[in-house]
Amino acid sequence: MSVYQFKLPDIGEGIAEAEIVAWHVKVGDKVEEDQQLADMMTDKATVEMESPVAGVVKSLAGEVGDQIAIGSVLVEIETAGDSAAAPEPAAASEMEQPLADGAEVPTKEQEEAIPVMATAPEPAPAAAPAPKPEPKQEPEVTASHGAKVLASPAVRQRARDLGIDLGQVKTASDRIRHSDLDAYLLYNGGSVSGRGAAPRADETIKVVGLRRKIAENMQEAKRRIPHFTLVEEFDVTDLEETRAMMNRDRGSNPKLTVLPFLITAMAKALPEWPMLNATFDDDAGVITRHGALNLGMATQTPNGLMVAVIRDAQNQSVWQLAKEILRLADAARTGKATREELSGSSITLSSLGPMGGVTSTPVINRPEVAIIAVNKVREMPVIVDGELEARKLMNLSLSCDHRVVDGWDAASFMQTLKGYIENPIRLLS
Repeated sequence: MSVYQFKLPDIGEGIAEAEIVAWHVKVGDKVEEDQQLADMMTDKATVEMESPVAGVVKSLAGEVGDQIAIGSVLVEIETAGDSAAAPEPAAASEMEQPLADGAEVPTKEQEEAIPVMATAPEPAPAAAPAPKPEPKQEPEVTASHGAKVLASPAVRQRARDLGIDLGQVKTASDRIRHSDLDAYLLYNGGSVSGRGAAPRADETIKVVGLRRKIAENMQEAKRRIPHFTLVEEFDVTDLEETRAMMNRDRGSNPKLTVLPFLITAMAKALPEWPMLNATFDDDAGVITRHGALNLGMATQTPNGLMVAVIRDAQNQSVWQLAKEILRLADAARTGKATREELSGSSITLSSLGPMGGVTSTPVINRPEVAIIAVNKVREMPVIVDGELEARKLMNLSLSCDHRVVDGWDAASFMQTLKGYIENPIRLLS
């Protein structure tokens, strides 16, 4: 017997340590060669660590959330052979799996398994038609006045969820309805009996992995960047009509949302105001104004907010942008986005769709100097040429780094953007 020390390999240029985000083994477990041991996180990429030997786990380097230095011992495995003859860990390029949230790695036996085609069973003789079931009777409930009343399963379930005794609910008809429950709640001031669901127990969650990275980045952005936010109202009535018309004739193209149009408008407006399409290395005191629009698209994933990057957005049509938005969003949510697809943005666009609220104050994605948040579209009464009309309005919230962008520049950019968004012919020409 001997002990093999599995040391954390070099998993990226310039990386000195990695965080343990998940253990897939514990002390005493038997492991096979190439079995997944742990998930280690560096920056925004998760790397799967696989065992180079078979044996029994003797020790682990730390707990979830701990930082482990490159080259230090991650796992000790007791093997049957000589540890000196054990193979070296695989190269990082073979193991790296960005953002794989505990994805199962197939074993060699699974990869070599050959599926066996099952023989289709002979069709069974036709059975006699089953008798038509009788309609299910709704359960009866005894009301407070002693008469029998009916209540649908949905009403009974809602009453159970609210902790309401249906026997105490008054009704003017022969059955208790949702409106009777509403009246009961209103009459009792919203109070119900103690039969409702018990309150959830307190839950303690350790901040690790991507959530920790998000927390650190947001804290650093607010600490180092003097934010200011400008909100402008846009009339998107004509844009929405254009979008609906294009969607009717889209053929095999994906359905257009408002985002491809906003990105196109940004691509047209930013060359006039290049100080917003920029990054600021405040340690070196250097601002880089980018010629290309590498647009960061804030995407919500099961593990938190991530920023996927649409490269050279200025060279893509609204249809191409729609496809790229779907592709990157899916890659980010499923953990398949590469490191290159999650870095290098020059300005970020954030949208919560219909839940976007009336206004917002987005936090800048450092080292960028600006971010735009898309708020929801609302139909509002507006006076146009002395007449009252129903128009579709949407607010855009622009947060800027005041060290780099002046208020006048931000306001001017929003007016330039407004000229494109409110005139779809200019936008698409």
